[in-house]
Amino acid sequence: MASRSQVQNPFLHPLLFLYQILQWIIHKTIAPNPPRSDTELKRPKIAIIGTGITGITAAAHCVGHGFDVTIFEQGSSDQVGGIWSRVNKESGLQIHSIMYRFHPSVTWQSGYPDRQQILGQVRKLWKDYGLEKRTRFDFKVNKVYQDELGRWVINDTSNGRFDGLIPAIGTCGEPKIPSFPGADQFKGKIYHSSDLSREEAKGKKLAIIGGGASAVEALEFAASAKASKISILSRSDKWIIPRNIVVDVLLSFNIFGQETSFSFIPEFLLRKLFYRDLEDISPSEKGLFMDTPMVNSDVMDKLRKGTAEWVRGDIDGFCDRGVMVNRRARGVPEGGPGHEEVIDADIIIMATGFKRPSLSFLPEDSFKEPYGPPNWYLQTFPPAHPSISAINCTYVSAIGSVGNWHIGIYTRILLMFLTDPLTRPSPFWMQRWIDLTTLLKRSSPTGAFDFFTYLELVWWFTFCVAFNPFRWKWAIFVFFGVGLNLPKALVELEEKILPRKGYAVRDKGQSL
Repeated sequence: MASRSQVQNPFLHPLLFLYQILQWIIHKTIAPNPPRSDTELKRPKIAIIGTGITGITAAAHCVGHGFDVTIFEQGSSDQVGGIWSRVNKESGLQIHSIMYRFHPSVTWQSGYPDRQQILGQVRKLWKDYGLEKRTRFDFKVNKVYQDELGRWVINDTSNGRFDGLIPAIGTCGEPKIPSFPGADQFKGKIYHSSDLSREEAKGKKLAIIGGGASAVEALEFAASAKASKISILSRSDKWIIPRNIVVDVLLSFNIFGQETSFSFIPEFLLRKLFYRDLEDISPSEKGLFMDTPMVNSDVMDKLRKGTAEWVRGDIDGFCDRGVMVNRRARGVPEGGPGHEEVIDADIIIMATGFKRPSLSFLPEDSFKEPYGPPNWYLQTFPPAHPSISAINCTYVSAIGSVGNWHIGIYTRILLMFLTDPLTRPSPFWMQRWIDLTTLLKRSSPTGAFDFFTYLELVWWFTFCVAFNPFRWKWAIFVFFGVGLNLPKALVELEEKILPRKGYAVRDKGQSL
């Protein structure tokens, strides 16, 4: 792997060279400058919960634009990087890094960076933006509430008062390990996919339980460890798409954010051009735009070469020599008819994902139906509290929906709401936006906010800024992270021209 400072040869690797040049331009033009050590950051002051990619990135954007932050992390300093600090070494991005540059100063050396690169970039960001001295470790957030002036209190007032709150706890917490009958009879070893040992896997038969991204990563681990046999045991079929930036971008440009009458076209092409002889493992009932697909081309090569096998079936339990499954044919639903067999294994890997962290520390009115997560304004702001931006916490499924672009925009939208009272949406209008989105996606096979595409996310942001004329002056800052001084100067002018109470009091976030 090339070092961070090494520039690729433009003749041997022209696309990678151009990508490095593009990263350099983005870094130099729109990355906010880290504050000097002697710079006093100003209000609004923002509390950020979590030191994962989202938390560190949002904090870097805030301090880069002169706003103070305090980061609360319930783990130790080893947890900087979030879930990436806990997964196995074979883990890597399932989407192209062009769409996952979580901060404009991040520099990747390949299209699909691995765990080491990701952690290195997150921790460098944490240090470069002086976030070490602004992070409180071993701090568990039990509750947040607002004082009489609408400022956020974390647990109790001794921890300070904040104008805004970013819960960045993500979607992956502790490993999820379901129990199966007969586990005590199995003579081999059982691991979660985040806790694998290369030495123990060499020459062994591995059964991987699960069919999602964790299972694909476990497959890559097992193959690199030279396991003698690899079996992926999946209850249901999930879409797999190639690691091809053109294909991935085209699929993410579905502006409807759901299955449509035209979805059969990319699904047909994927089956015929990508799956080909393995079309049997492609989903027959679930559409491409209903769940997050796995982005991996190698899995097909391994299946074709016989390095691995894909077993569709229900797990009946374990026995002394492996896993008992009810193997089903394509199109037969879970629990349907099949035939029982034992998949021999020396090691069972539970690629069953992670438990979703709870947002229960937020105020109760953040969860009132029908406006509970993920049915929030822009999927991130609870209607009762525009000063909360739960970035990436309510995420369910999407295609091409993550990266520095959207984390930065969500953070800057929050900064806009906190700095300029006239841009803040009232609970009424936040709910109407949610109702409108739900209406437009009424034919979606999933919930309105359960699945979205990159282009739909662009539409969300555009609508948010264009709908309110007081936000127009913030457009360049919100979308590109530059030009903060212009809207701040106009806000000061508005305060003089429109002597409204909303400018004198930092209220709970409602427009006055």
